[in-house]
Amino acid sequence: MSSDASIILVVEDDAIVRMLIVDVLEELEFRVLEADGSEKALEFLNDEDQHIDLMMTDVGLPVMDGRELAVQARLLRPALPILFASGYAENIDAPVGMHIIGKPFSIDQLRDKVKGILGH
Repeated sequence: MSSDASIILVVEDDAIVRMLIVDVLEELEFRVLEADGSEKALEFLNDEDQHIDLMMTDVGLPVMDGRELAVQARLLRPALPILFASGYAENIDAPVGMHIIGKPFSIDQLRDKVKGILGH
């Protein structure tokens, strides 16, 4: 895997879904950081030495939901692109620099969405 691979932070509380997303992204030669919720995600986001090109988060997270996490993420990293995964994609208004993919999504949809956001 090339060292200049984009790094994607995946925030998903469902371990099986998270594993599937990570598998897909790693097959596409992205480097993946895994978080099972907002607390872990914020650890990565707060680490100034940790480069992150994209945060992909489930909207329906326990404790702090994906939208609240995105607000926190943007305070720490104002330019960070954010991709929300939601079973209710049509009900969310994505702020600038934030994108939405509806669940369930196919591997191709995920790949196209991520590559589109990262400009690959």
